[in-house]
Amino acid sequence: MKEIVVIIPAYNEGQSIAAVISEIPELVSEIIVVNNNSTDNTAVAAEAAGATVLFEENMGYGFACLKGIKYLKKRSKPPAIVVFMDGDYSDYPEDLHKVVKPILDGDVDFVIGARTKALREKGSMTPQQSFGNGLATFLMRMIYRSDFTDLGPFRAIRYEQLMALEMEDKTYGWTVEMQLKVLKKGIAYTEVPVRYKKRIGISKVSGTVKGTIFAGIKILGWIFKYSLK
Repeated sequence: MKEIVVIIPAYNEGQSIAAVISEIPELVSEIIVVNNNSTDNTAVAAEAAGATVLFEENMGYGFACLKGIKYLKKRSKPPAIVVFMDGDYSDYPEDLHKVVKPILDGDVDFVIGARTKALREKGSMTPQQSFGNGLATFLMRMIYRSDFTDLGPFRAIRYEQLMALEMEDKTYGWTVEMQLKVLKKGIAYTEVPVRYKKRIGISKVSGTVKGTIFAGIKILGWIFKYSLK
């Protein structure tokens, strides 16, 4: 069986992180929670739930994901598949089976868990999230002939392909950077529909005006910057 690990960036997710960890399927060999300078009990709760806890003081979603990748590089034996998901309980961890299946079947190397409208709980995505997500994927279709419909954080990728992407974004542009590089490198990908529910707590991005603006700027910046390469 191919080894699967999960990386969960977490900032002040003490109310939800234990529930997320407890519902991750047993086919996962290691759950890595990257505590991104939380001021609550995120680290304690994650460790008590059985996760490997790393600490990243630099604030930013990308910083946390890169910390998890650095940890994997130091392992004596790398995993076959790396899954990323959020720690706010908006994803359904049990849907991990669906997200990794196309990779396990040998069909593709990268999978996005697409938060399709039919499977989303009402109010789980803010209007600004839905608009920004729609605009970004529309531009990706127009500029890159992409088939992506979502920038969802629930995603899986073969370890070797993840290393080949040489990820660099430290903050809000992490997800779109990964998808753009997948397109540029011609990596086989697909989307699978996943359920999505209201998160526990307030979003650090879409829950604030500042977060929404900076996320939008970063995402659009990546899309247009890559179109010039």
